[in-house]
Amino acid sequence: MDWILSFFTGSDPWILLALFLLGVGGFIFSTLAGGGGALVLLPLVNTLLGAQYTAPVLNLGNLIGRPARLFLYWKHIHWRICAFYVVPALLGAWAGAWMFGQLKIEFLQLLIGGFLVSTLFQYRMGRRARSFSMPDAGFAPLGFVISFLGTLVGAMGPVLNPFYMNAGLEKEELIGTKTANSFFMGLGQLSGYSFFGLLEGVYWGYGIALGAGAILGNILGKKILSRITVSGFRILLLLFMVLSGGMLIYSALFSLLG
Repeated sequence: MDWILSFFTGSDPWILLALFLLGVGGFIFSTLAGGGGALVLLPLVNTLLGAQYTAPVLNLGNLIGRPARLFLYWKHIHWRICAFYVVPALLGAWAGAWMFGQLKIEFLQLLIGGFLVSTLFQYRMGRRARSFSMPDAGFAPLGFVISFLGTLVGAMGPVLNPFYMNAGLEKEELIGTKTANSFFMGLGQLSGYSFFGLLEGVYWGYGIALGAGAILGNILGKKILSRITVSGFRILLLLFMVLSGGMLIYSALFSLLG
């Protein structure tokens, strides 16, 4: 027990409480929108902790919350997709941790934001179920790229949604498969952050507080999701992807223009 409490030594209790509550709200929203809770939390965590620790704390909180979501959606997971995704994602996570702090991420945010906004037109305002064909093997290179960029930026969940949708996954299948892939990617990110000294001291405690909130948010979100139709879920995904893209573009331009 003492070693667990040691993570919180020197932590600000108000920040711990704020991160727990953000985890609850962010991951209820994440469940209903097919992921992206970290993207919603990104500017808030950045305000609380500063840019240097935002990505490591977000990814630690995400990792802690994922086992609960894995348990909730286990029977819906497409393991063949995971088999292609996981190893490249682990490699991408280490490559991203190695490059962390050496790249200017604003230009990446602009590119990612533009892709997300374009999904509204790709799916014709939600009237199309797919916009391109996505083979299972395509998740191998996708895993590396998404993991690399997510380790740098701290939030890439919405970018994956079009690829899962175009592989034919809906609702619980999409969330379950995405969670399994993200769990193994998170292990790579956490080990990379630790190895390169990017996650230390009180920030472990902050990530744990966020993750505890994420566990509760996942449980509550699952109950709400069961009441949403497939078409309603698809529209929520599209709206959130566009909103996320707009947030990334605004954040990048605000930072670049000073």
